[in-house]
Amino acid sequence: MIENPSLDRPPSGSIRFNTDSSKLEIYNGEAWWEIDSTSPEFQTGGTRGLVAGGYTPSPSFTQYNTIDFFNASSLGDAIDFGDLTKGTIFDLAGQTSSRTRAIFGGGYQSGQPRQNSIDFVTIASQGDAQDFGDLTRSSNAHSACSNQTRAIYAGGYWPSNNKTNIIDYVTIAQTGNAVDFGDLIQQTRNTGSCASPTRAVWAGGTVDAPSNDRQNVIQFVTISTTGNSADFGDLSSTRNTPYGASNAIRGVFSYGYGPSSPHASNAVEFITIASLGNAQDFGDAIDTNNHKNGVSTATRILWAGSGGSNVIQYKEIMTTGDFIDFGNLTVARGSGATGSNGHGGLF
Repeated sequence: MIENPSLDRPPSGSIRFNTDSSKLEIYNGEAWWEIDSTSPEFQTGGTRGLVAGGYTPSPSFTQYNTIDFFNASSLGDAIDFGDLTKGTIFDLAGQTSSRTRAIFGGGYQSGQPRQNSIDFVTIASQGDAQDFGDLTRSSNAHSACSNQTRAIYAGGYWPSNNKTNIIDYVTIAQTGNAVDFGDLIQQTRNTGSCASPTRAVWAGGTVDAPSNDRQNVIQFVTISTTGNSADFGDLSSTRNTPYGASNAIRGVFSYGYGPSSPHASNAVEFITIASLGNAQDFGDAIDTNNHKNGVSTATRILWAGSGGSNVIQYKEIMTTGDFIDFGNLTVARGSGATGSNGHGGLF
């Protein structure tokens, strides 16, 4: 009996059994990927979300080196995981983790030079971070994302508040310094980021020309290659810090900070990562706070805290509608680094 291939492309999320490899596979809109037998449920009883560092702007400016964790597949408050190596730090946006490691690169400590050091933790354990290596530049306000193999860092602040278009990457399973990947479309800081197993996506941000303008550009690269980013589409408005998270199909971005009143909004938007096009309405967050920390599972998007809140909120990623309460971080803060062992780059 001869089995003929289907003439139609399967929808994203389709599952098949590959008779050649004897593995279950899932289609993410671009390619078939093996379903990893080492699941978050097996490792940590569900997807574990981490939030590292961050700051609170009011009533007084406070920075943190705290790493929190929580079971993103359930409900409840975060608990202490450990501390970063570099002391109080913030502007570390992005999900950069494999199923086993979360890594946090660069950042800013008030009164200190911007940093290039990279920390890592083992997600299934608890304890303080360890040194991983260095980025190719010292910066903060860059955005990061990853698949199971590579973590990619893009854009950010150089010293003296200059912006950069540098994209660099590390191999998560190893330790060592980052190497050059390519360049963003233009010099940009404070973008939002998300990923599928094949694509890394950055949205919005502030650019150099003509006068520190916020932008609505969405751009992407193919993670397994190296090279410059290409245009994906646009957010509905120009803004920076539209922090992101994703499963393998949908990328979701918070509103961030707009150029004119009202600067903030509770609006949330999404894209389909495997396609190209503009962002669409996803629903509303509980609050309008900026600098939300994005965490995701295969089925959920969570905002864990913000610049002025400790609230963790969530919604199911393949639906539309508004976010609801999940629990609380150990301390109110935003602009931290995040990771999980079940985000969209890993499926």
